[in-house]
Amino acid sequence: MGLFDNLKAKLGPAKDKVGDLAQQHEGKIGEGLDKVAKVVDSKTKGKYSDQITTGTSKAKGALGKIAHKDDPGHGPGGPTPPATG
Repeated sequence: MGLFDNLKAKLGPAKDKVGDLAQQHEGKIGEGLDKVAKVVDSKTKGKYSDQITTGTSKAKGALGKIAHKDDPGHGPGGPTPPATG
């Protein structure tokens, strides 16, 4: 077994734990991201507002993917609509 395989085997349970915690606390984490973004935007006097907004959105998207990894069709955008036709 190679080094990469050993790391994967050891990090597997941690990855599952992170996903569970993200799912349980997704709302609070999102609120925290918003608070931090607001403080940083205030401290920079709005100079980087666009970048802060983009970064916050990407972080929330990643959080949604982690929190809903076992729930296909769900994520930051909500459920995937059923296929028609």
